[in-house]
Amino acid sequence: MGGIASKGQLRASFLRWAVFTVPLILLLGFLSGRAVPAGSENAWYLALNKPSVNPPDIVFPIVWTTLYILLGLALAMILNARGARGRGFAILLFVLAFGLSLGWTPLFFGAHQVLLAAVVIAGMLVLGIATTVAFGRIRSAAAWLMVPYLVWISFAGVLTWSIHRLNPDAETLVPTARTSQML
Repeated sequence: MGGIASKGQLRASFLRWAVFTVPLILLLGFLSGRAVPAGSENAWYLALNKPSVNPPDIVFPIVWTTLYILLGLALAMILNARGARGRGFAILLFVLAFGLSLGWTPLFFGAHQVLLAAVVIAGMLVLGIATTVAFGRIRSAAAWLMVPYLVWISFAGVLTWSIHRLNPDAETLVPTARTSQML
């Protein structure tokens, strides 16, 4: 037996992938976002001078949740495209870009490394564009699902760079708490 899968079978396969990828991406994003205090929960961040275009804190979880859903759907489309040429490379690019994305919050909010965080966003953008192109060669819809992510990280890069320019001594604004207690 072997033949071409029906549209219904392909749709069911995509849905199985999406039921896996969307929650996974959301979970990883949530864990990264909660790894260190962020936004108004972070005294260091509150002490920073921010550009006038800095959105209110409530915008970030809404945008990132939406983006993670879109990323999960895009990845599911590519995972579902078994046998597509370039699929493995596209998945690798996605994993690398997403890995950088997960590292940004602890780097910026936890380590207070604003300039390095801007460099990471530049890497995210380069890998995000490469991923989008690779996805587009396999499924154009998957590439289009990546576009809001590219727009947002471009904006986030401008914000991060602006924060760096406004706070050249950012890592020294609020000293990290250290303890000498031994258990």
